[in-house]
Amino acid sequence: MKAHIITIGDEILIGQIIDTNSAFISKELLKIGIEVIKIVSIGDSKQEILSSLKNAQNNYDIVIITGGLGPTNDDITKDAFCDFFDDELVHNSEILKHIEKLFKKIVDNPINELNRAQAFLPSKAKLIPNLYGTAAGMSIKNEDTLFISLPGVPFEMKSMITNFIIPQIKNEFKCPVIINRTLITYGKGESYIAKKLNVFESNIPDNFKLAYLPNLGRVRLRLSGKGDDKNILDEKMDNLISQLYKILGKIIIGYETLNPIENEIGKKLVESNQTVSLAESLTGGLLASRFTSFPGASNYFKGAIIAYNSLIKKDILGVNYKLIEEHSVVSSEVANEMAIKTKKLLKSDYAISTTGNAGPSKGDSNEPIGKIFISIATPKNVKSFKFNFGKNREKNINKTVNKALELLFSELLTRN
Repeated sequence: MKAHIITIGDEILIGQIIDTNSAFISKELLKIGIEVIKIVSIGDSKQEILSSLKNAQNNYDIVIITGGLGPTNDDITKDAFCDFFDDELVHNSEILKHIEKLFKKIVDNPINELNRAQAFLPSKAKLIPNLYGTAAGMSIKNEDTLFISLPGVPFEMKSMITNFIIPQIKNEFKCPVIINRTLITYGKGESYIAKKLNVFESNIPDNFKLAYLPNLGRVRLRLSGKGDDKNILDEKMDNLISQLYKILGKIIIGYETLNPIENEIGKKLVESNQTVSLAESLTGGLLASRFTSFPGASNYFKGAIIAYNSLIKKDILGVNYKLIEEHSVVSSEVANEMAIKTKKLLKSDYAISTTGNAGPSKGDSNEPIGKIFISIATPKNVKSFKFNFGKNREKNINKTVNKALELLFSELLTRN
């Protein structure tokens, strides 16, 4: 089973929006055993759409297209479908009733002719309802390929994929079983892990494969398998995962989506009835967002102080200004003081502080760009860690966040 995704929109090509639709669709298709082989983005051009449809015909089992179904002149997907499938647009009363109902419920303006035009579909197309918008989806089976067209608005598209497309595909196709598990490792690089797994990889069954996904201080290991019997696949997967744990040990901190490191930290803190707080300088709240992105964080996360400016470190946190003058804000002394003061101020058991020069300019310190200090105040003491992550600002900030989480998790493993 092979799938192809086509996203339509000039706004994607010029970088005005990011194509998140393809990522969502790929994940949902993979859940039912369908691999996405190709993803392309094209502009609002009928010729580009027709060329893409022609190239996809009979080369893929399923083609999912997003975009170009709105009421404006640049929305031309329906016209392109009519040209390609030698069809014509016909009025669909079901769509019109839905549009009128939406306008009555949500919009103050009366329905206009452009909105009424959205009630037309190619005569050969099967309607795919849009529960939240006026742009209906459509599907046409032509020879060996099922073509599916959906609106580009993400929350509308997601609902249609979940409620209609996945059930339709499962009904029309015999899908293989594909299973995936992604382990997250911290603290070691891709080359180190690859060397450790050399023998493991040479003995992986033919229907399994291992992929490395490195990213700023962590490496994800995605293990995937394909077959006809889920029970057999699960048994083999469990065995392979067990081998990975034996080989890599503590650098594996859990599964992606199920157990990200901030969740694992939360579990450890809840188990010991302890809490954590943050004092962020160069990370500017990004570390706090990692903690608060999951439900239940209030049980162990006290809060964060974004001490981006030296005056905030002094006036809010109470860092001794003589320390800043003597050592600069980018120092282990100031990082330690930030963590200690935050732990006391927010009454937490642990506190993390981050300070450093992310770049591209040096800011409040003359220390080299890329020089970073992370401190962790524990119930017994405070520890400082020094790093130099290079000259790229974005990498410096994200590496600092990942490293801070890794250091706290390691501390909790040691103490609990």
